[in-house]
Amino acid sequence: MDQAFEPAYLKLLRSGELKKRVEAAYQRLEACDICPRECGGNRRESAKGAVCRTGERAVVSSFNPHFGEEAPLVGRGGSGTIFFSWCNLKCQYCQNYEISQLGHGREVEPEDLAAMMMRLQAMGCHNINFVSPTHVVPQILAGLLIAAEAGLHRPLVYNTGGYDSLKTLALLDGVFDIYMPDMKYADAEIARQYSKIEDYPRHNQAAVKEMHRQAGDLAMDERGVALQGLLVRHLVLPNGLAGTAEIARFLAEEVSGDTYINVMDQYRPCHKAHELPDVNRSLTAQEYEEAVRSVHEAGLHRLDERRARLIWLRR
Repeated sequence: MDQAFEPAYLKLLRSGELKKRVEAAYQRLEACDICPRECGGNRRESAKGAVCRTGERAVVSSFNPHFGEEAPLVGRGGSGTIFFSWCNLKCQYCQNYEISQLGHGREVEPEDLAAMMMRLQAMGCHNINFVSPTHVVPQILAGLLIAAEAGLHRPLVYNTGGYDSLKTLALLDGVFDIYMPDMKYADAEIARQYSKIEDYPRHNQAAVKEMHRQAGDLAMDERGVALQGLLVRHLVLPNGLAGTAEIARFLAEEVSGDTYINVMDQYRPCHKAHELPDVNRSLTAQEYEEAVRSVHEAGLHRLDERRARLIWLRR
């Protein structure tokens, strides 16, 4: 890591602001409005989120160095991923539905989360990567406070499905160095049908703008390892359902032409996709090539996906 780089949260730790953020976040669990669903349940008592099914304690499926993430996160030491169970989305084709919708995992205390962060740092991971963090922001902040006091100094990655609240992102300003949101859909009705969510594009686009305002374009050290900034993930769906061209235009025109985007081709029908004819098949090569072309034509040039670059270069 660049020796001159200091993760943002250490400044908040020294000023005492990080502790205040923890307290403010936990207060919001009492009538939960952590995500845009704003279910209102008191998650500090017996109630759990209406969709996320998570109470006061976070549920963790696993934690480990991950070498399958985007290249700027992986480097040589891997990305230190902590996979949270449950989710605030209900994607009907989710490839990790055992974790996101069946809740496989174990409840943990903030001290456990802190220990995971410290362990991943000790293993040489370049960053601490919180996967599906949206519904457990208070718990993450509490664990981070403990870990930072114990010497954590790795950049943090907010690896989200993209259905995030501006009020919650305000709590994270100056905490996360790297934002990695999905941009799943350009159309609200398609989002409702396939992820059981209301008004996804509006919330998603507002969140991505705020993430970019906080962190800027993706910046890397001399080894190509990410230090801070925005990295967008976009999974191409069959039959153009994701709205790739519209999302690319939004990023180029309303966020930044230097947005780093991973155009993903790994869609396959999982979970309940076999019940939905339009997504009950894998992506075709032609569909993926058309998606990559639309991203370039929108003016975006920083694509993570190696296959995407090769497709464009041979045209």
